[in-house]
Order: sequence, then C-alpha cells, then structure tokens
Amino acid sequence: MSHRAYTNLSIVIAAFVLVILSSLSMDTMTAIANKALMPINNINSSNAQNLQANNTQYSMIITKLLANNLRNHLQEAGSVLKITSKLLQVNNTSFAHLLNQTLTILHGIPKDADLKKRQIAQDILSNYKDFQIIFFLMPNGNVYLEEPYSRQENLTTNNLAYRDYFQGAIKTHSTYLGNVVTSVSSGHRQAVIAVPIYFGKDNSTLIGIWAGAIDFHVLNTELQSLNLPAGERAVYVGHNGQKIADSNVNNSNKAESFSNLQSFKNAINGKSGSNMEEVFVNGTTSSKAFVTYHPVKVFQNTWAVLLMQKAR
Repeated sequence: MSHRAYTNLSIVIAAFVLVILSSLSMDTMTAIANKALMPINNINSSNAQNLQANNTQYSMIITKLLANNLRNHLQEAGSVLKITSKLLQVNNTSFAHLLNQTLTILHGIPKDADLKKRQIAQDILSNYKDFQIIFFLMPNGNVYLEEPYSRQENLTTNNLAYRDYFQGAIKTHSTYLGNVVTSVSSGHRQAVIAVPIYFGKDNSTLIGIWAGAIDFHVLNTELQSLNLPAGERAVYVGHNGQKIADSNVNNSNKAESFSNLQSFKNAINGKSGSNMEEVFVNGTTSSKAFVTYHPVKVFQNTWAVLLMQKAR
C-alpha cells in the first residue's frame, strides 16, 4: 500500500469511528432555536415570569445541543490526531538532526524535509476543516515542523514547551485540550489539541507531541447560522473564560472574557442551569440578561456554552 493511500485510509478510519459521536445538525438546532427562543420582556411581571419559565426549558435544550455539537467537534479532532499519531511516518523523527542547523533560521526542519509527515499533516488539513494548523514538537518543546509551512516561516519562537497543552499532554500521558492562546505564527486566537507520542511498552520515552490548532472560524460560522433574534447571543467559552466562538458576527473576532460570570463558573464545575445576572450583551453595554449554561467536558479540560437573553 502506498504512503498516500495509507494516510487517506487512516483518516477515513478515523472519520468512520467517529460516526457514533454525531449529533443533531446545525440546521436542526437553528430550527429549534428560531422557534423556541423569545425575548424576556417586563421581567418583573407575572406574564414575564411564565415566559421566563418556558424559555428556560427551551434554552436548556439549545445549550445542551450546542454543548454536544462542540464536544463532537473536539472529540473528532482529538481522535484524528490520536489515530494518525500511531503512523510510522508521524512518530519517526529521523530528520531531527537537521534542527541543529535550521531551528533558529527556519523555526524547524526545512520545507523539503520529512515530506511524509508533512503530507499527512496536509491531508488532515484538507479533510478536517476544524484544524487551521498541524504541527510536531520535539520532547524538549522545540518545533520540528508545522503545516502549512507558511505558518512555520512566521513563527516568532522556536520552542513551545511553556504552552499549557505541551505540559498537559506530558503530565497526563494523554490527549490534552489546551486553553485559548494567541498563536505565535499567526497572531490569531486558537486552542490546541496535543497528543503525546511515546516509545516502548512502558511509555517511558517521549518521542514528541503531535498537535493541531482548532479553527475558531468554523465554530463562529456554525453559531452564526442559528440567526438568533436581537438581544440574544450564544458563545463557546474556554476553560479560563476566554471566548472561543460567538453567534454575533460583529463580535466574533473580539477577545472577550466571561470568567467573572457565575454562569461560567458553574459550567466549568460541571453544572448546567440558568442565572439572571449582569453581563455584557453584544460586547458593548452591560445589562441584565438571562444566562443559560452547559459544561463541555472533553479530555482533561472543561469548556462552556453560554446562551444569553437580554432582559427588557
């Protein structure tokens, strides 16, 4: 079997295994959201209290569906990395000696070195749009390669051992979902899923870290397809409270923190529910909002879904 065929087969197998992770489509969730979600008017009136009770039930359904959708995205991405990390072309670092001459100049091995590993990374990027970059790190955190190669060229550091995903993958010996960080090759916000690769039956020798960065644009597009009414907003939030994706197209590229919200704190602690609290609606003005929340537990980390409805 050729290298390219082997690679594609592995990726297809990963996709097949992940069929069991499928959830309702975004079109289905959009239909439910458009039918169920309504503004909360006159919050102190008895009618509003009834409306709020009805909205709570529907909002809980929406946030749970969104949480399942986000979880499936992340689990699929992690499984693709985990399966491909077992390929000989990936866990072979026979070109590592080149780093002695190229690390500080090229931020990794040359573009034409270890083409088999680069090809696998390119195949993953072509078949799984959730990824914006695939890369390999040496046991000491030095960059071995990145794809697309243009991202490797633009690196502003040659060692990523300080990143939480690198340390977390080594500490847990397992697939690790990192926090939201600013990429040192693009300057964009991203979250990395890292898979440690070990040698030996006792996993005593670390070969390197095979990792991929999640493309937030894909998640933004999905949330925005919900077409939520004015005054309503859904966001995906990372473990430290940093926004990952936003249903509001005007705010999707803005860095925001929701770490002070009690709803976020509850979700990170594994709870689901709803609160009335002061939040920034649409990223501009602070006002009362009805916030429904749900945790997203993936690998060793927990993210959150927040659905905010402005109280009028």
